[in-house]
Amino acid sequence: MLQAKKLRQPTPVTIPQDKPYLQGFRDYLISHSSSIHTRNAYLSDLIQCSDLHPTTLPEWQSEDVKSVLLALTAQAKSPRSIARYMSALRQFFKFLRETGLRQDDPLAEHKTPRQGRSLPKDLSKQEVEALINAPDTNTALGLRDRAMLEVLYACGLRVSELIGLQTQMLNLEQGFLRIKGKGNKERLVPLGEIAIEWLKEYLHSARPTLYKNTTDALFLTQHGGIMTRQNFWYAIKRYALIANIQHELSPHVLRHAFATHLLNHGADLRVVQMLLGHADLSTTQIYTHVAQARMQQIHQQFHPRG
Repeated sequence: MLQAKKLRQPTPVTIPQDKPYLQGFRDYLISHSSSIHTRNAYLSDLIQCSDLHPTTLPEWQSEDVKSVLLALTAQAKSPRSIARYMSALRQFFKFLRETGLRQDDPLAEHKTPRQGRSLPKDLSKQEVEALINAPDTNTALGLRDRAMLEVLYACGLRVSELIGLQTQMLNLEQGFLRIKGKGNKERLVPLGEIAIEWLKEYLHSARPTLYKNTTDALFLTQHGGIMTRQNFWYAIKRYALIANIQHELSPHVLRHAFATHLLNHGADLRVVQMLLGHADLSTTQIYTHVAQARMQQIHQQFHPRG
């Protein structure tokens, strides 16, 4: 019997030989269930920061932090980028304190630069419909993509959650998915009737023709492998062209559309938070600003004194 294929994971960041202390930090992040994407981002940022200063990173004081922040500013790094570097540094020194290697926090006197509030890209209901209708459902791959788009919009999933779906995570009779999100936290997300119908059609007509290996993965490639972020990202780009959607589009935009459209139709903010799997309500609140911005745009466009 063929073995099940595993999800393709990013290659871990290589820790330089002169920075062995970062291995302990990586182990710390793993013990706290951080994803490999988070670990790679933190480690890459810490390597870049430490290369800007001669003092060994675990020995930095407040003045050393200041020197590196000035160096990053001189490199014309954006406030968002500097905030990301500072986040990595805060996590690293938190690790040192929790493991008893330091008692103080050299970042305590340094404030994260203000970034301004960037709103998620909005996608109208008409654009969502055009995108979802773009795949050719007369083919197995088109049927798969239609089912993926329907599930993504119906459930507001992260793309990693979508491609990580397994057949046993579906309950089509009761109409919900069991999702494993960030930090391995599980949540139940309801499926709409339309998404259920397309999933049934995919499972009945398309998946058996794609199935070539022993795997529980729900969505498969044409060779029977497991879908990747890149596979689906390219599919979204292709269908955006077919649907004549002019602005930049990614799988995450459908997650934004899911949240914004729910709020536009009167959904409770805390319910949307639970559906999205946000740990903090403030993360969900950004979508109220999207909804308000959309209402203001409609008012200006159609009101005679707009």
